[in-house]
Amino acid sequence: MAARPVHPVTAAATGSATGRGAPALAEELGRTAPDGSEVGFYLHVPFCERRCHYCSFNTAPLPDGAGVRRYLAAAHRELALLGGVPWARAVTVATVFLGGGTPSLLEPEDVGALVDGLRTRFTLAGDAEITIECNPESASRTKLQGYRAAGVSRISLGVQSLDDRLLARLGRLHDARRAHAAFDAARQAGFDNVSVDLMYGLPGLDLPTWRHTLETVLAWMPDHLSAYGLTLDPGSAWASSGVPGLPAEDAVVEQYWALARAAAAHGLEHYEISNYARPRFRSRHNQIYWRAQEYLACGPGACGFVGDLRYGNVRATARYCARLEEGVLPVDDGERLDARQRLAEQLILGLRTADGVPAAWLRRRAEGDGALSRRLRAWREQALLVEHGDHVRLTEAGFLLSDALFVELL
Repeated sequence: MAARPVHPVTAAATGSATGRGAPALAEELGRTAPDGSEVGFYLHVPFCERRCHYCSFNTAPLPDGAGVRRYLAAAHRELALLGGVPWARAVTVATVFLGGGTPSLLEPEDVGALVDGLRTRFTLAGDAEITIECNPESASRTKLQGYRAAGVSRISLGVQSLDDRLLARLGRLHDARRAHAAFDAARQAGFDNVSVDLMYGLPGLDLPTWRHTLETVLAWMPDHLSAYGLTLDPGSAWASSGVPGLPAEDAVVEQYWALARAAAAHGLEHYEISNYARPRFRSRHNQIYWRAQEYLACGPGACGFVGDLRYGNVRATARYCARLEEGVLPVDDGERLDARQRLAEQLILGLRTADGVPAAWLRRRAEGDGALSRRLRAWREQALLVEHGDHVRLTEAGFLLSDALFVELL
């Protein structure tokens, strides 16, 4: 499956589950109007030909044609139900992200039908950013041309590595040659907004190999680069079994700095802890998450956030389909965020970005919290946290140590 930025705010989840049943949660979502006039829209495609060893996302084995058709029918039913809530026409969908799983296993006509279904039921911005995650082995020029004709404007390509030995160890189905071919195919299909995903901190990855991967990928001139340090999250095969050969912490830090320097040398802005972009090519959809703004969700396990309500769908694909065949939204859990939780979330997500957060927010959160105040003072003295006008942001070195601060912000 293609890696992607974390879209639900799991890193900052501070509320507790509501405990209410699914029908009550679905009704609650219908009554909870968004605070803003624009939302993002995340659509989850769970299918993978093979699950990667590091993956903890909600995925399902690729079924036969009947299974895919059942999923698509359920997704269209969910779009119709979401489009029927009282506030649906009062908001504009500014971005759409098809993530997974492996969305590029879908045919272009299926993607086009989903985009059309969304456009029919919601107001889709004329300049909406519409992204689809693609794996190199399923991203042919013909398919990508079909996605472009279907309205997709941005490709997120899950490369992860250009070392064929490492790719096999990760459980990936492509090799370095196929990764480059897929990137070229995206350009040939007419996409002028292509992002590449890479991973570092991998077992057996040394600094020279990582530098070679970076220089090779950056020479392709992608518009956007997402690069993540490996984490062994619960739900992944490696988290359960362990994996030998992980690099030492200082080696991972060296790989992080090699990434930051190489991206800067190629003119990419480090605008979020794990993301780099050419000017005007930041991911608009992911910025909705990092700014703690609102987004709707469709698909098994997809998570949304509206008003003060964060909610998640049924994870199992079969249960997701069955729920929609019964004519009800597949919302399975939810939580209401109070003012303190909301502020903590806004701070944690905002400090992940180069834009930072209003200094007044941080002062408000630190009031009466001696430990946090001392931490902030120390970070300023060490130039890990700096002020620019009325905003506060982390430096490059602060990004690297940010988890220590985020724990205290919770």
